[in-house]
Amino acid sequence: MLLSSEQMIGCQQLLATTVGTVVADEPLCRHNSWQIGGPADLFVQPENPAQVATVMALVKKYLLPLVVIGQGTNLLFDDAGVRGVVMKIGSQMDSITIAGNRIVAGGGAWVPQVARRAMRAGLAGLEHCIGIPGTLGGLVMMNGGSHRRGIGEHVISVTVVEKDGSISRLTAADCQFGYRSSSLQRRGAVIVEVVLECPRGDVGYIRREMLLDLRTRNGKFPRKQPNCGSVFLSTSEMHATVGPPGKIIEDVGLKGLRCGAAEVSRQHANFIVNLGGASSADVLKLISRIRRVIRDQLNFDLRCEVRYVSPTGEICPADQVADRLYPAG
Repeated sequence: MLLSSEQMIGCQQLLATTVGTVVADEPLCRHNSWQIGGPADLFVQPENPAQVATVMALVKKYLLPLVVIGQGTNLLFDDAGVRGVVMKIGSQMDSITIAGNRIVAGGGAWVPQVARRAMRAGLAGLEHCIGIPGTLGGLVMMNGGSHRRGIGEHVISVTVVEKDGSISRLTAADCQFGYRSSSLQRRGAVIVEVVLECPRGDVGYIRREMLLDLRTRNGKFPRKQPNCGSVFLSTSEMHATVGPPGKIIEDVGLKGLRCGAAEVSRQHANFIVNLGGASSADVLKLISRIRRVIRDQLNFDLRCEVRYVSPTGEICPADQVADRLYPAG
């Protein structure tokens, strides 16, 4: 898809406006943990909420496709890239302040750093976040966490830039947190600040819990090969019926299965690793093949946690695209 003449004017406006760093034709493989993806027409890294608001207003005015990312740890970009704007909320917006039981952090704050700062302040509840690679805004957007816990448990408020560039402060109730979901995913707004509240705890105990979590992760998960973390969604209902996704994928003999340069990790079967030069098509074919085998052998519909980003900027669970493009696996 090519941009219209009006959209091209919008891109030129963004290039000429002070909104942080703006780069044309930036390879997206540099901005996600899978190291996969073609170029974005424009790649923007704002430095403050006002610049985010300016970007959002221009995007709306010129009807530009927009994708907002943090560290890209849960995204699969297409090899064709994105025709439009990709805006990264990252290290330029990573402030963290703590007063009493409350943590105020920018949307670009690194999640493990937020957890460590909470631990040093004697605040408990974020131990499960210590090993999650990503930004706080992205974690809150999907109510991410580990051990089937979610960051939404501790959210007091979220400040967002709306589609029209206005700024709103939402309560936790407004966000409608569910398991790995929130209303923020449907709102189309950009998280620029989060307020968390955590109970007091013993610093030594919190530190030990974090170290235990990190040791467990290092022993179980592939750390040296590019990956997106858990590919398939794990729920308590799934555990009660067929078991966790990594175990069932391993049990049907799919560890080490490859499509091109994408491989089901030999260390943990709910991870797909990039062996070097993997394409988005390689990953989608592998996802489709895994899902087909699980359906055939266990009569279970394995759904994706990872999101696919199309060249037009649309985002959806990767299994939806995998099944459509590669129905035979």
